[in-house]
Amino acid sequence: MVPMLTLTGVPLRDEAALLAHLERLEVVFEEVETRIHAFLPEQGRFDRLRREAAELAARYPDPGRRPRLYGIPVGVKDIFHVAGFTTRAGSRLPVEELQGPEAASVTALKSAGALILGKTVSTEFAYFPPGPTRNPHHPEHTPGGSSSGSAAAVAAGLCPLALGTQTIGSIGRPASFCGVFGFKPSYDRISKAGVIPVASSLDHIGVFTADGDGAAVVAALLCQEWQPTKPSRRPVLGIPEGPYLARASEEGLRHFRATCERLTAAGFAVRPVEAMPDFAEIAERNRVVLAAEAAAVHARWFGRYSELYHPETAKLIRRGQEISPASLAAARAGREQLRDELTRLMEANGLDLWISPAACGPAPRGLESTGDPTMNLPWTHAGLPAVSLPSGCNADGLPLGLQLTGRWYGDEMLLGWAAEVERVMEGGQ
Repeated sequence: MVPMLTLTGVPLRDEAALLAHLERLEVVFEEVETRIHAFLPEQGRFDRLRREAAELAARYPDPGRRPRLYGIPVGVKDIFHVAGFTTRAGSRLPVEELQGPEAASVTALKSAGALILGKTVSTEFAYFPPGPTRNPHHPEHTPGGSSSGSAAAVAAGLCPLALGTQTIGSIGRPASFCGVFGFKPSYDRISKAGVIPVASSLDHIGVFTADGDGAAVVAALLCQEWQPTKPSRRPVLGIPEGPYLARASEEGLRHFRATCERLTAAGFAVRPVEAMPDFAEIAERNRVVLAAEAAAVHARWFGRYSELYHPETAKLIRRGQEISPASLAAARAGREQLRDELTRLMEANGLDLWISPAACGPAPRGLESTGDPTMNLPWTHAGLPAVSLPSGCNADGLPLGLQLTGRWYGDEMLLGWAAEVERVMEGGQ
């Protein structure tokens, strides 16, 4: 893996530093990429990047006035439209069917000086059928999905920032499996314009970074009405005990309990709270919304190209076609209901954040599945902001992650408090 570049550690605003980084990256990119398959192939990738770096220098001749992400290489999940790139969305559909105007989030990163390293691999239409990407820590294991390539690219050190999406667990789970920081903001805090949807009521745009400080830098650029906040105290953490937490694997739950003990020993208040006794119903509502809205997104494409879809994606769409408008409306209403219920529990128990495993356990062996997104599901369904941060590794060296969930539109406080937790996970206090 490439020595990890962070958004706050190594400035690339000097032309010589940027070109030197591109030279180093080119030397190792092919070897690393051959092993992990995080990016879509591109001929002449680094010739393009050097041209774009020169154009960037000409646009901003004064080093002191160069924007925040000047020269930073960024990976972009291949359901985002990017000018000059073809969108394939991990599918076999004719590419001319899938193109569109550049995503607002991509344009914002470019305006901040970022260079697009390339399109990262997505599962088919950001659903479950996996692509070729492998876990950088153990290539025989999945990196998670659907933002497979984005998580793997950051974990392998190929770029310090990658865009992803989450409809159930497509940021939190791959961040956990790959040992990087994943941030999913509150619903609609980052524009979804220019991104092929999965289910518009559930889709979130988010980011993968090397650490929480990097996520805060990007959040300030992408999140609407961002107000930087520095917490004045440590958060009170709540464990959502009950049927939701019981869905974690034995290994994942054991690691999570040990992580809670570390936080308690470091001086954090950690409180168990019974939550989501109806988790099975929450999960079913999420499935209804996902299927019905995916069927609507794909109505025209599926009618013309159904034979080109993976059987799992086709099954989702056909299920969605059978869901009534009344059932969909009731399931959508459950999102706000869950959000209100979780907020009431936080207020009643004096909680600032929920903590939970970021995935059911470590990355499963094999590439046939991207893993179980259950641990991320309720927070995505409720639209609450969540982060996944590395919390250790198992005996085989596979990463495990801790998930922190904040209040509705409490993204700034969440990232501020996540920095406190991150220091403990890294061995500080």
